[in-house]
Amino acid sequence: MSGTLESFVGKPVLIVSCDGRCFSGTLKGFDQLINLILVDTHERIFSSSGMEQINLGLKIIRGDNVALIGLIDEAIEQEIDYSKFSKLEPIKEVIH
Repeated sequence: MSGTLESFVGKPVLIVSCDGRCFSGTLKGFDQLINLILVDTHERIFSSSGMEQINLGLKIIRGDNVALIGLIDEAIEQEIDYSKFSKLEPIKEVIH
């Protein structure tokens, strides 16, 4: 996985944690345990009233809490109007 993650460094990513939280930010680094360092991080909170983004700045996410890592296509991301989504459900936690 580290070979793939190397290509993600310096790019915008979306992280889904095992407890169902969603973070977006720029991946600055990682280690052999997949502990992640993100900058310009936002947490996306989904609820029945829509989506709220909270600015977190620098964020370190423990590797054992990472369920999913993906690149964000910035062109597509800018086209999405989250205010039009009125009934969003939070992601449930990952059960192993």
